[in-house]
Amino acid sequence: MNVKKVHSFATLLAVALIAGLVGSCGGGGNGSANSANGSASSASGTTQAAGAPVISTQPQSQSVPVGFTASFSVLARGNPAPTFQWRRNGIAISGATTSTYVTPPVGASDSGTQFSVTVSNGLGKAQSGLATLTVVGPDVTTYHNDTMRSGTNPYETVLTPSAVNFTKFGLLRTLAVDGLVDAQPLYLHQLSISGNPHNVVYAVTENDSVYAFDADLGGAPLWKQSALGANETPSDDRGCAQVTPTIGITSTPVIDRAAGPHGAIFLVAMSKNAQGTYFHRLHALDLTTGAELFGGPRTIAATYPARTGSVSFAAAQYKERAALLLLGGQVYLAFTSHCDAGPYQGWIMAYSESTLEQTAVLNVTPNGSDGSIWQAGGGLAADAQSNIYFLDANGTFDTSFDASGFPAQGDFGNAFIKVSTSQGMKVADYFATWNTGSESSGDEDLGSGGAMLLPDLVDAHGATRQLAIGAGKDGHIFVVDRNNMGKFNSTPGANSNPNVYQDLASTLGGNSVYSVPAYFNGVVYYGAVGDQLKALPVSHALVAATPSSKSAASFGYPGTFPSISANGTQAAIVWAVQNNTPAVLHALDATNLANEFYNSSQAGSRDQFGAGNKFIVPTVVDGKVLVGTPNSVAVFGLLP
Repeated sequence: MNVKKVHSFATLLAVALIAGLVGSCGGGGNGSANSANGSASSASGTTQAAGAPVISTQPQSQSVPVGFTASFSVLARGNPAPTFQWRRNGIAISGATTSTYVTPPVGASDSGTQFSVTVSNGLGKAQSGLATLTVVGPDVTTYHNDTMRSGTNPYETVLTPSAVNFTKFGLLRTLAVDGLVDAQPLYLHQLSISGNPHNVVYAVTENDSVYAFDADLGGAPLWKQSALGANETPSDDRGCAQVTPTIGITSTPVIDRAAGPHGAIFLVAMSKNAQGTYFHRLHALDLTTGAELFGGPRTIAATYPARTGSVSFAAAQYKERAALLLLGGQVYLAFTSHCDAGPYQGWIMAYSESTLEQTAVLNVTPNGSDGSIWQAGGGLAADAQSNIYFLDANGTFDTSFDASGFPAQGDFGNAFIKVSTSQGMKVADYFATWNTGSESSGDEDLGSGGAMLLPDLVDAHGATRQLAIGAGKDGHIFVVDRNNMGKFNSTPGANSNPNVYQDLASTLGGNSVYSVPAYFNGVVYYGAVGDQLKALPVSHALVAATPSSKSAASFGYPGTFPSISANGTQAAIVWAVQNNTPAVLHALDATNLANEFYNSSQAGSRDQFGAGNKFIVPTVVDGKVLVGTPNSVAVFGLLP
């Protein structure tokens, strides 16, 4: 991810105050003149007696997320002005010779490291106490944890197989909200709000409300903000039962802790006014107050060149369902239709995260129709080269091609698509099934499920493969080579597509996919409609056609969206929710899905958290499991 790493506001404020105090005491480079009687004159005109260093404020222990920096500071006085040498586990750190030491971005292995500082001048030394660095799991700032959309948190130390059972683990509290939570809850560690650190859960609703809660306290929100304009209401469901009864904020937002003065959460809200005009707006809200940032919100509008002039984005025809993507300082949005109610097309837009100005637009069916991007709410995925990947829904696919094998009119309906963002946005590669036209006509499109990128893998010949995976309504799992996706071949193989890296036609038993997979430690986890959750090992850069294990439970529509927690490669748990009434949270052994550690029905009614919600994606972080419901966020964890 291209997300900047910053300190919390409280840490930065403390550093600024300490730096100012050290400077006034002679340790910050404000030179002092020695007088004849051995005293020194300060900038304020007072005198300070000569003496060995004395530490008045010790370095403090800290807890920071993976990938962030930690800052340790000391307040000392002495005359002559002292010098500083910081140590890490007793060993001097090269160049760390000021009153404040800032670490490089930390990893899990840095947890438990101890820092100290020696303060010296010609009259003596003072040795500080030890400050311990604790590294916690990364914040959850985006859908499925990262831009590859892996769904995995490998830094979870609290939720272990021995701890996750109904005698030790269960529902702790529910955080009440005013409507459906269709987006995945997001989470920040130790965010300073009004001078106090909080572990913050962010939730958005289909009533166009945004909430920030303390995950450990429950009760009233830290703040609540409406995304509605003046005299507006959330949109009606536009005659489509996919999101009903209202459409407000459907897609998962994205967070940047470095944006604005205290960090920002970016989201898209749909609304309408009394005259029946519909709006989509991009908001950037301050993480600590909910206040609008960067002159927002920005009303979303777009045009795109077509064969006969241009096409325009009609707000009433769309909802924003795919999770937002933050990439290279740009926020990327993708839009889908209300059921198949035309006219609509396949729109992606980019906005500057610092100004909310639109910077790029792409329409993947500009001279045709349909081709929306819904991905079961899954986010646009992105690689290290800032290419974007997604599954496009049923729509026009040109049957004539240019010299490079691309549709001549630029219509890429029902395809696995790669978009370059190096200069605006353009389709860089694609894969389409041999029968893409008939699949679109029969509403058997790829776009019902979400795409996920796999880490670099080495095949049986020693070649490195960069792969992506996705599946849709036809029940095939498609694995594409991101550097050569296969384009289009009208000649079928034996029940497969010969132009794609892998076509796993029967692995899911022909069940449709309306969900997003997860990946952990060489295994892909898939939950199709009406099917068991399946573990598919990856070996020599090939995904197994036969699962290594399956869950005992089956998952009705829309299947399940697995999330994974682990401590490195150990103690891995797969978390999955059944969209029942009441909904059921399952915790499964990642090494053998048939082994269930826990489900929320085992303790009777104690852990029931309400009716199911088809978009449920569990967020697993910091010893907690967060699950969106029709009127709350349920918080699970170790029982008191």
